Amino acid sequence: MIHQYTSGGYHIVLDVNSGSVHVVDDIVYQIIPLMEPLVNEGIKDPATVKAAVLHLAKLSASQEEICEAVDEVLDLAAAGQLFTPDQYENEIRAFQNRQTVVKALCLHIAHDCNLACRYCFAGEGEYHGDRALMSLETGKKALDFLVKNSGDRVNLEVDFFGGEPLMNWETVKGLVEYGRSLEQKHRKKFRFTLTTNGVLLNDQILEFANKEMANIVLSIDGRKEVHDRMRPFRGGQGSYDLILPKFQKVAESRGQERYYVRGTFTHYNLDFSRDVLHLADLGFRQISVEPVVAGPEDDYAIKEADLPRLKEEYDRLAAEMLQRRKEGRGFRFFHFMIDLSGGPCVFKRLSGCGSGTEYLAVTPWGDLYPCHQFVGKEEFRMGNVEEGILREDIRDKFRGCHVYAKDKCRKCFARFYCSGGCAANAYNFHGDINDAYDIGCELERKRVECAIMLKVAEEFSDRKDERA
Repeated sequence: MIHQYTSGGYHIVLDVNSGSVHVVDDIVYQIIPLMEPLVNEGIKDPATVKAAVLHLAKLSASQEEICEAVDEVLDLAAAGQLFTPDQYENEIRAFQNRQTVVKALCLHIAHDCNLACRYCFAGEGEYHGDRALMSLETGKKALDFLVKNSGDRVNLEVDFFGGEPLMNWETVKGLVEYGRSLEQKHRKKFRFTLTTNGVLLNDQILEFANKEMANIVLSIDGRKEVHDRMRPFRGGQGSYDLILPKFQKVAESRGQERYYVRGTFTHYNLDFSRDVLHLADLGFRQISVEPVVAGPEDDYAIKEADLPRLKEEYDRLAAEMLQRRKEGRGFRFFHFMIDLSGGPCVFKRLSGCGSGTEYLAVTPWGDLYPCHQFVGKEEFRMGNVEEGILREDIRDKFRGCHVYAKDKCRKCFARFYCSGGCAANAYNFHGDINDAYDIGCELERKRVECAIMLKVAEEFSDRKDERA
């Protein structure tokens, strides 16, 4: 499968199955779609291919130039960098039958929140149920469950999540201490992370977090008017002015590494690139701003009619990032980060985040769910931290959730970058984890295109620097 597009002044050709990316001239760009069906049919004789292309091509180029371009494309095909067959589909049977271990937990430290974010999928932190704080005892059982079910895996991940986890900070500290006490005995290493809205953040919490948390996710949506509209306190007051200086202090205290400011854009700020750049202008260098996922009944939901505008915004953001990089003011945007040199292993490319198998969410009561977005859906309750996994059928269903189980993914060029997308979004919109959230897919394809273009531009810039 080939995907071609023009971005940033580059003709870019992606060979989907090999992951090879090529920047080509106008002639090669135009003849590749003519050659693809020929090569896929097994026609590789240069003279035959040239004759067919010359017959089909409507180019102003000379016959000699077209023939040279054909030779160049055939050389890339022979090297396994163009028109490559799918090397992963044959791995599916072994992949589905693989033994899985749990490597990560999302601990719902607090089913409560001190904000009333309008788009919160957790219903103001309560997950549409009762407010509750996780006890230290339940949290310890969760870490014991993780160690017991992690097999030979050494590195384990635990995210303190909510609601707002700082509302149960003493339990967070106690669980970090308990986790550290397990490491040497069980030959494990915990990587703790924290997601917070920042309202309760103070110097003492920051000092502890900088010592123990591998990453901190800071929730802020961008410009003051955008943030305060969607992330107010329960009384309606905005939270921007309170949290901003705290978040700036976090970023600086961690050397502009090992954190993300993470925002959500909605139908009300389709010009979201301005929010990304606003955060960059405030000094943040690790930024993630992503589309809200909401039903059509919500006034703030992204609509299909919004897609052209949003794609333009991604292009605008990518162009501005290129310019700022040249000026020495660069920053990272999470959705434009892509690895073209190696990337994740085959299993990761096929299945994504590992929800329901390698990654589970734990409620304040110790119940286990496939991920934080399934919490509260009783049909997805898999077990609990004391008894373990009781619903093997749910785990088996998620084990079989991969790009080849989704019809929409089979013909999508981005499938090995998004790994089939979010199972929870697919379920919420279609009632099937093996479907796909269509608006999310459209935006993901655009993000992948921008990300590849930025890597191409970076490579060309590095070459210029080497020659200078």
